[in-house]
Amino acid sequence: MKDKTIIITGGASGIGLAMTTKFAQEGGKVYFIDYDQKNGESVAKDLSSKGLDVHFIQGDVSDTSAINTAIGGIEGTIDVLVNNAGVSHIGNLENTSEDDFDRLYKVNVKGIYNCTIAAIPKMKENGGSIVNMASIASTMGIPDRFAYSMTKGAVFAMTLSLARDYVQYNIRVNSIAPGRVHTPFVDGFLAKNYPGQEKEMFDKLAATQPIGRMGRPEEIAAMAYYLCSEEASFITGGNYPIDGGFLSLKM
Repeated sequence: MKDKTIIITGGASGIGLAMTTKFAQEGGKVYFIDYDQKNGESVAKDLSSKGLDVHFIQGDVSDTSAINTAIGGIEGTIDVLVNNAGVSHIGNLENTSEDDFDRLYKVNVKGIYNCTIAAIPKMKENGGSIVNMASIASTMGIPDRFAYSMTKGAVFAMTLSLARDYVQYNIRVNSIAPGRVHTPFVDGFLAKNYPGQEKEMFDKLAATQPIGRMGRPEEIAAMAYYLCSEEASFITGGNYPIDGGFLSLKM
């Protein structure tokens, strides 16, 4: 990644932060886009103090105009785009309001459209790699994840379409399908919904993966890095589970 220009969305926390850190540590010039200005500025200050080449852009991936301005303002070509930003929702069809549905669509689906269409002209010049954050929910039914699964299924389909359309420009497009990953979102969810029972519920969630634990953000970041590296130059149009055996070993 040395001297390459990388864009990572949702790059200020959780999996996104692990990606921002990993790509920068490997010598990349990383522009990370995040909605949370305070946290984004803090991350940029911290990583820059360690000698890493990182640049924070405050922005909402669902805002077409803002994203066009942000990505259009990046000088030169773009080598890597990681569409990581996303939001979640718990509920079946009847528990999903129109506002819930629209909110998830705008961030998880339209957000990828906005960022990719803004970046693709800069990527066509020299080729590059795009990684989209899908989910195990892209290809299997998970209870009470109606809107979330809808968006992640769309991410998987967009990945296949983009890979087919842009292979001629030497742009590789893949997606990652994580299982449960231990991020601040998980801790916040447990604290809100199971006060006093956080450890018990955490252990239950971790045990749903056959490997017996949740994933770590750094493990997802390592997969993203590999798919964007020259070592993966023969890989495009794939969806890669990193789920502790959830899809293949679950009984």
